[in-house]
Amino acid sequence: MMMLFNGPLDLVFWAISLAALGMSGWALLHAIRIPAPAFKSAGKLTKNLWTLFLGLATFFTFVAAFGSFFGIHLFDFSRLNIFTIAAVIASGIYLADVKPAVNEYRGGGSSNQGPYGPW
Repeated sequence: MMMLFNGPLDLVFWAISLAALGMSGWALLHAIRIPAPAFKSAGKLTKNLWTLFLGLATFFTFVAAFGSFFGIHLFDFSRLNIFTIAAVIASGIYLADVKPAVNEYRGGGSSNQGPYGPW
């Protein structure tokens, strides 16, 4: 299938959808890499909830960006809609609030920690 652009506004919305996909994908990959205790120690929602939210956000932004290529027209997800906006909000909250808090987490452990990790 080929994506049809009816005018410059369609290109703008497609570019916004690609940016939203990049943002939600980046947030999801970060959440997957961080250990679960970091979320608890930062006082945030659990890792499972954040990966669920960000996984859905990535799905909705992917469908918004590439739905027309794959012929996905269920509930007209191929355009920016309330789900895409909610996905951007969830990703933005994660990147602005949760990511800095969980990045400060240093796993407790043994006393043989050097400046660059365990010896």
